Amino acid sequence: MPSANRHPRLVQLVASLGYGSRREVEIAIKRGILRVEGASKVTGDMRVDPELIRYDGQPLDHPAGLLVVLHKPVGHVCSHAEEEGPSVYDLLPERWRRREPQVVSVGRLDKETSGLLLLTDQHELVHRLSSPKHHVEKVYEAELDRPVSAETAGIFASGELVLRGESKPCLPARLEVLAERRVRLILEEGRYHQVRRMFAAVGNHVVALHRARFGSLDLDGVLPGEYRHLPLNAL
Repeated sequence: MPSANRHPRLVQLVASLGYGSRREVEIAIKRGILRVEGASKVTGDMRVDPELIRYDGQPLDHPAGLLVVLHKPVGHVCSHAEEEGPSVYDLLPERWRRREPQVVSVGRLDKETSGLLLLTDQHELVHRLSSPKHHVEKVYEAELDRPVSAETAGIFASGELVLRGESKPCLPARLEVLAERRVRLILEEGRYHQVRRMFAAVGNHVVALHRARFGSLDLDGVLPGEYRHLPLNAL
């Protein structure tokens, strides 16, 4: 077990997990709402194992960090800005929206795209999984405006496709035709609106887009607007 002095102060820790301001946490201590198992006296300056802390009789909510798979519905944005409309963060418990570090998404899906979205307060994990150097596969399923041409798979796989407004070609991507106007695309990048722009570059248009997998993760029965917890070492 880590030494107690390696843990943050009790007030700092509990406030960072979204239970309230530091002042509100101090009040919870005075009222006996916040307790530490085995401690006869609790003070805000204590440094203890988070596993021993109880808030209103319950263990702390993911004190080591939060990682969830969310099934993003169409119509929600991956932004904390209220003026941009309904947000994926509105689908989370209110306490999580007050955590510090802030809960953010690993990459983004645009408002009209549904599917698998990772959310976490572990920002080093965000950086690692977002970098194309780590070659994390993302699997998308798209409905197209017209049948895919015979040349499209070769163009996407060539590693030579340059998107409009860019100079660096896309990494090779695999295209699988599922039906006349339905395809699966496997990427190792996450450029801005990449799937839509790739099909636009070959004269097609994405009507509907869904991310089915991220690395080894899939939605595994998670319904739109719902989420499931993951261990921090899941990826």
